[in-house]
Amino acid sequence: MLKVFSAHPFSCSIIFAAMDKFDLKGEYTALHSKFPVCAECPVVGITANYRDGNAMLAEAYYASVLAAGGVPFIIPPYAGREALVETLRHVDAVILSGGADIDPRYMGEEPIPQLGSVNSRRDEQELMLTLMAVDRGIPILGICRGIQTLAVALGGAVHQDIYTSLGNNLLKHDQEPIERAVATHSVNLVPGSRLAALFGKECIDVNTFHHQAVSVPPKGFEVTGTSPDGVIEAIEAVCGRPIIGVQWHPESFVMNNDTCMMPLFGWLVSEAVFYRRAKEIHSSIITLDSHCDTPMLFEQGYKFEERSSVALVDLHKMNDGGLEAVTMVAYIPQGERDTASLSAATAKADKLLQGIVHCVDCNSDSVVLCSTVQELRQAKKDRKKAVMCGIENGYAIGRDISNIERYRSMGVVYITLCHNGDNDICDSARGMAEHGGLSDFGVEVVKEMNRVGMVVDLSHAAESTFWQVLEQSTVPVVCSHSSCKSLCNHPRNLTDDQMKALAANGGVVQVTMYEGFLRESGRATIDDFISHLEHAIEVAGIDHVGIGTDFDGDGAVVGCSSAAQLHSVTVELLRRGYSESDIEKIWGGNWLRVIGVVQSSARNL
Repeated sequence: MLKVFSAHPFSCSIIFAAMDKFDLKGEYTALHSKFPVCAECPVVGITANYRDGNAMLAEAYYASVLAAGGVPFIIPPYAGREALVETLRHVDAVILSGGADIDPRYMGEEPIPQLGSVNSRRDEQELMLTLMAVDRGIPILGICRGIQTLAVALGGAVHQDIYTSLGNNLLKHDQEPIERAVATHSVNLVPGSRLAALFGKECIDVNTFHHQAVSVPPKGFEVTGTSPDGVIEAIEAVCGRPIIGVQWHPESFVMNNDTCMMPLFGWLVSEAVFYRRAKEIHSSIITLDSHCDTPMLFEQGYKFEERSSVALVDLHKMNDGGLEAVTMVAYIPQGERDTASLSAATAKADKLLQGIVHCVDCNSDSVVLCSTVQELRQAKKDRKKAVMCGIENGYAIGRDISNIERYRSMGVVYITLCHNGDNDICDSARGMAEHGGLSDFGVEVVKEMNRVGMVVDLSHAAESTFWQVLEQSTVPVVCSHSSCKSLCNHPRNLTDDQMKALAANGGVVQVTMYEGFLRESGRATIDDFISHLEHAIEVAGIDHVGIGTDFDGDGAVVGCSSAAQLHSVTVELLRRGYSESDIEKIWGGNWLRVIGVVQSSARNL
């Protein structure tokens, strides 16, 4: 439990009467015996102001962080953007502090006469930092200028001067010369908002020092606080994402031993604890995504080592989200089944698999191709990212069953028997029930996959196919990217009976982030995904559930929209009380167990 101090954060500081009485070594020893190392003390980065060539920050900011139980870390407005990447790896939350106006040219506007001073050096760094922090799911609190930074960085807009934009019949939003720690007007909070919950009421008193304000909140944010004159005073990210912006200066109150604003800083530090813990867990386990369609982007010039504006999985995003291993699939859409079309499907699968190998070879210093559990574990020890290969749609093997052993020798770990449409192997969930489940050829395919140690994947398969494969397979089978039919009635989803049978078979269902499989209408969110994950756990058991995002195959949800935000999944699991052992199973442990069983069975034949 976080401790929020009610007294001034420095009230317990050591006060030295005279330097000749100061025992540095003794005080050092006493400090470490009194305050042992605490893994739950998160680091909160605070952006600094910039004036006359110097970085500066009011004491109240870091005093408030200390009072909330966090460790303050000042981020000066340096020009080197590359250093921001490393900075964000070492912080667990960010405060965007107050200060000068933001240059309106970042909004595509020319400055008006009422605009105050601007500083491009600070603007550029903080706008970039905001984008990077949001992309990584890092908790953020924007204060005064900070709420405006959030708006501008994320596509919203700001009034250059509220009196010019909204008229002079406004409250006085600058309380000088009144003391900063004195409230001078009220803010109405939206019922049900996070802020209303934090403060336990729908109207609070705040201080005010601004002539700019958010005019249009960015996409994915809601206005949750306004002053009596209608000026936007607070915004929050939707779907529980840990981002709040406020127009007032909540940090000022702590300097007068006034804790009225500590709920805000307590919230930020609490979110930072979850984020820090998620990072620690990811660093100690193998986190594996069992299904992404990134190879579909190879023909668009995708490079694994470059941060892509299109792809949801690349080396940078894997690092940011703490993803250790990803299964890239050679996806082959269902086509005609004549000889020429089947041959073309096989050739396309070969080309995509060769492209995956090329991606890895181009980054051999940091990435390794793996096809066994032992290789994955070694990659973790070597601090390298791992890529595994899969094939989505058994259409790729044509009618030549020898392709199965050939693909296994190329490192392919699993084959999804079908996609959207029946093929020569089986019926699809989106097909015409051509075979009544498995074809005769399909029975031979399952036996051959068992023989060579290739995992059978039943995502996309018709329910008839599912039950017949369980009868035929001598080893566990998987669904690499599926969700729960009882929560979203899609033909591609699994019934509770299917999930129970999969568990009894020793297999695993990997819940996907494809929003059409999570929610029947509207945008799916990370809460929808977690709901499916928890339902699968309830039905199949904690030992038979995992994660297959379907990133780059239209998989993504609000709150987890790329591999960079995968810490957010772990944060939600921690918030719901799952243990590190549970999380390790979900994030790849169960999947790796199945791969190990299937491959060991093949070796023992």
